Amino acid sequence: MTHHPPPDPRPPAVSDDGPQTSVSAPDPVAAPTAASDAVAARQLPTATEVFHDHRELLFSLVYNMLGGIADTEDVLQETWLSWSARYQAPHAPSIESPRAYLVRIAVNRALAHQAAVTRRRETYPGPWLPEPLVGSLPGASVEDDVADVALRGESVSMALMVILQTLTPLERGVFVLHEVFGYPHTEIARIFDRTPAAIRQLAHRAREHVHARRPRFQPAAHVRQQVTERFLAAALGGDLEALLEILAPEVVMCTDGGGKARGTTGRRPVRGRDSVARLITAIAPTSGAGLDVAFRSVNGDPAVLLLAGDAPYAVLVLDLTPDGDRVCGIYAVANPDKLSHVD
Repeated sequence: MTHHPPPDPRPPAVSDDGPQTSVSAPDPVAAPTAASDAVAARQLPTATEVFHDHRELLFSLVYNMLGGIADTEDVLQETWLSWSARYQAPHAPSIESPRAYLVRIAVNRALAHQAAVTRRRETYPGPWLPEPLVGSLPGASVEDDVADVALRGESVSMALMVILQTLTPLERGVFVLHEVFGYPHTEIARIFDRTPAAIRQLAHRAREHVHARRPRFQPAAHVRQQVTERFLAAALGGDLEALLEILAPEVVMCTDGGGKARGTTGRRPVRGRDSVARLITAIAPTSGAGLDVAFRSVNGDPAVLLLAGDAPYAVLVLDLTPDGDRVCGIYAVANPDKLSHVD
């Protein structure tokens, strides 16, 4: 489905969301005429147009920080309201860099939302996984939707997003801005009202934490696609020997059913090749019976969408060892609430 920014609301009082970027002061001498005002209004983009131009970037930034589409949309709505109020406020000085202004609002709003998100996860039934962004595989022809739009921007893999959730909210924000979107430390410092030295320290700590748990170099997309197909054939066929061959000794299987999905594997991740293989061969042939299989892109990686009729049943994403030979992580999202946006 396609998400559009809401219509321009009537401008409320000017928001004070963080320090503004540099502005140009109005000329105290030359008061503009009504005619020149009309010409300027025709030349300037509307608040909606400016926001729409940056919405893809803002969605990707906030989603990579929070891991939830509904939470991301809430933050974008708040960002839009604050932006439109500031943009349309009478006699307000112009904003030199709308992109910088919008990013600052969105990222800080995301940090403000993090406390509520963390509280929900503390009482979440079973393992928590990010909501998957499901799009088409490269070369496929499907209708454009919010997932495809976001995936055209910068997206973080499911496995990396799981690791990012173990960082502090501020570390996560710095990592996403610097490592994913390439923002320099000086600009991130302005966004978070920190010194560049403090941001460099946060970035170093976050990067070391991530790299300790995840190799920098990952297999190519076509390798992922091939391994995904082999894994699915072995799992649905109940082929224990094939699964033992394709699974890494330290493999971890994490299933997010949210307490609402039938056939999920319990309240804790399953660890180790033997345990994971035997569990899969015990449940997959029966739980997968009657399901349709579609290969999709999930958070930028080749993955599997399982369908019960026309309804999404589960999303399956595999994480591979750096050489691409074996599966070291299995992420299955079966919570229907997290699949409601999947077409």
